Amino acid sequence: MRFVAGVMVSLCLLGAGSLGAQSSNAAKQVVESMLTHESDPAQHRNLYMYLSEERSERTGGHLWRERVVETSVGKVRLLLAEDGKPLGADRATLERAKLAQIELHPEEFQRRAQATKSDEDHAEQMLTLLGKAFLFNDPRVDGSDLEIGFRPDPAYKTQSLEERVLHAMSGTILVDQRTLQLHRIEGKTPSDVSLGYGLLGTVHAGSGFNTTHEMEPGGDWKDATVNTAIEGKAMLFKEIGRNEHMIHSEFQRLAPDISVAQAVEMLER
Repeated sequence: MRFVAGVMVSLCLLGAGSLGAQSSNAAKQVVESMLTHESDPAQHRNLYMYLSEERSERTGGHLWRERVVETSVGKVRLLLAEDGKPLGADRATLERAKLAQIELHPEEFQRRAQATKSDEDHAEQMLTLLGKAFLFNDPRVDGSDLEIGFRPDPAYKTQSLEERVLHAMSGTILVDQRTLQLHRIEGKTPSDVSLGYGLLGTVHAGSGFNTTHEMEPGGDWKDATVNTAIEGKAMLFKEIGRNEHMIHSEFQRLAPDISVAQAVEMLER
């Protein structure tokens, strides 16, 4: 699916040669602070325009290069290139026509954007699973970050198939020491994950994800890279899979009250 005092407490515990339980508590405190930042809307208040490169189910497996403008109701996108090649005249005209439709029917755009936002909210809910379903290694300093390893807590009972897959992962979290914001998280399944006692399918060992956040102008920590590679087999020999790769760059901070029409105008320039 957040601040400085918490880091100072954690470092004091570590510096004092604390017992394992104290170190574990320090790691949990850092993770809980990070998760608080992640779920606080005030920590993600700024809007941005940025460049996105994405290969995913949404792009049909192609590599799309898009200019993205964030608004309070959703992200307006303009496709610039596919698989490393600029769009042809006909395709570029079609993309401009899509922008015109967004400007003419902002309510339809908002409806579609809300459906996408629901997916993002679900991802955030899964991130919060860290706070209740995992055990943590002692924090250690890694440059400007605190590095914390995580592994499944065997006492936690998963509530869904998606939780079952995530809970089977072990990995590492990097938390910025100064702000207690998430810098990077990565996890992998060390062995196959059986879904529904194998009746619903199996997620293969090595499936996993990694996400990196970077601080942008205005202080927000934004997705810089997102990678997901989930592979497996479902019932009747169908494939289980989710593969996506995204890189975001060239962030420019925007006015907080930018409208959909203004976003379209920016992309049409």
